[in-house]
Amino acid sequence: MSNDTVNLLKECDSGTKTAVSSIREVLDNVKSEDLLSILNSSLERHEEIGNEAKKLLNEQGEDGKEPPAMAKIGSWMKINFKLFDKPTDKTVAGLMTDGCNMGVKQLSVYVNKYPTADKSAKKIADKLINEENDLLEKLRDYL
Repeated sequence: MSNDTVNLLKECDSGTKTAVSSIREVLDNVKSEDLLSILNSSLERHEEIGNEAKKLLNEQGEDGKEPPAMAKIGSWMKINFKLFDKPTDKTVAGLMTDGCNMGVKQLSVYVNKYPTADKSAKKIADKLINEENDLLEKLRDYL
């Protein structure tokens, strides 16, 4: 497995961990059953994609990648401060939309940064980008 493949898989692993953590952080503030269902479904898909990335990394004797500590702290602070001020579905949708946009942007950067990654890694990155875009589309009704 090439270095580009390992690096792209590690970024996908980190991205799914960030998404899972963020979704879990907002769930208790969701009022709408439909929005709750959307977020829970996306949480499951993020976990599945993350497990695919981890499996490929483990097969190569590689570890996953934790999100940077400052990113985790910054995300937690943003979510909790905004939800403290306005604990509404609109706020949740806005926060998740920001996260999805950031995720798509970062994953696109990594796909371009690691051009020789193999098809399996690119497929996982594409699945993750598609999941983020799908969630973005579903969140629009709540903004």
